[in-house]
Amino acid sequence: MYLQKEKKEELFENHGRLKSKKDTGSAESQIALFTHRILHLTEHMKKNKKDYSTQQGLLKLVGKRRKLLNYLHKTDIERYRAILAELKLRK
Repeated sequence: MYLQKEKKEELFENHGRLKSKKDTGSAESQIALFTHRILHLTEHMKKNKKDYSTQQGLLKLVGKRRKLLNYLHKTDIERYRAILAELKLRK
């Protein structure tokens, strides 16, 4: 797979709520992981425009990330704003 264990741990440590490698379930760490995967698939789609199965997977990931962002927006607006700024996302 394109994402090594060390890279995942780094993502969880940098963007997780507890700032540890084991914080894999928080919304922030999941959003960071989805964002990394979305960026990777976007680059793939630029080269392979007719890869429809990847396109479908990309759209599912974007939807999952959007749902997590909506959840954060409803529950804790400060965490939501922090993760948007950290990952340079726009609503």
